[in-house]
Amino acid sequence: MSGSLRLWIPTLFGLEGLCAAELRRLGLSEVRAENGRVLCAARPEDIPRVNLNLRTGERVLLLLGQFPAGDFDALFEGTRALPWEDFIPRDGAFPVKGHSLNSTLHAIPACQSIIKKAVAARLGEKYGLSTLPESGALHQLQFAIQHDTASLLLDTSGAGLHKRGYRAVGVTAPLRETLAAAMVLLSRYRGRDPFCDPFCGSGTIAIEAALLAKNRAPGLERSFSAQRWGWLDSRFWMDAAQEAMDREFDGEYHIWGGDIDPKAVAIAQSNAVKAGVEDLVRFEVADALRFTRTAPRGRIVTNPPYGERILEKREAEDLYRGFGKAVRALPEGWQVDVLSSHTEFERTFGRPAGKKRKLYNGMIKCDLFFYGH
Repeated sequence: MSGSLRLWIPTLFGLEGLCAAELRRLGLSEVRAENGRVLCAARPEDIPRVNLNLRTGERVLLLLGQFPAGDFDALFEGTRALPWEDFIPRDGAFPVKGHSLNSTLHAIPACQSIIKKAVAARLGEKYGLSTLPESGALHQLQFAIQHDTASLLLDTSGAGLHKRGYRAVGVTAPLRETLAAAMVLLSRYRGRDPFCDPFCGSGTIAIEAALLAKNRAPGLERSFSAQRWGWLDSRFWMDAAQEAMDREFDGEYHIWGGDIDPKAVAIAQSNAVKAGVEDLVRFEVADALRFTRTAPRGRIVTNPPYGERILEKREAEDLYRGFGKAVRALPEGWQVDVLSSHTEFERTFGRPAGKKRKLYNGMIKCDLFFYGH
């Protein structure tokens, strides 16, 4: 397999621009951010590089084709016309899943069935088989039908990229790793100033800060579906991992996470070990309402309980009020970034944010409030 491919990378809403910037830093071309996804051109060897290095994308999909699909005949013929034999071997497993928005074809099971039959017809003809065994490596097909245009994709990642491999156990209402990484990137943390998360939970924000400070690829500790694909040279995976490790930094970082729950702190410490950053992050049992620091500058990036998820709304407001009072006593050089879905956050925190950015934690609409930037 050679030549140019197209990658389609879904993101959480609000992270498209960050993901596009990451891809450009990795040297990808024709990068285009759209609503909820980023597209780019790629070579086969870029598939391992993007999977290993991407911090804010949800998975890496290979876009095989797009075509009008106003009815089932068009969906079948458009699917059958694509060169599936270039990507799926004679024993390859190819289950189908997907979604449809604002389109005539909206029955998902029917679309799945049509696409499956079309791919099977093409592969059966190419391989001279009446029945395909599907006993080999997984080649997960995905489809997206929007405004009567079908996009057919292969999932190279397997488990979502937010599953870095370090969080075997979590706490109630965990923050997705891709969103935590985005919060660290938006704080402009570069590993120099002290970095603190006073509501650390299972440690995700602090661990993502450590991975970013060290420039460690977040996917080094996990595997990907496309590692089992015959057309993708296994040497590409080894080269991508070596390239990523060669780009790591050595340094002394001051990254701290605190939580009032000793169980959460124990989990955070365990997760840091799994992520290989236990020497870079310090976790301890601490009350965020008594947070204090004497360093002239630093960054707080945190995700306190929202109210609708863990605490009752009034308890959450009391927490924000107390935390706001604590951080107002910090030296002027401290920057504070807080993610919250609470509509009255700024009022209860005690002052309006300098700026804010709309993000989504799963399906929960939140704002990231920036103070001191």
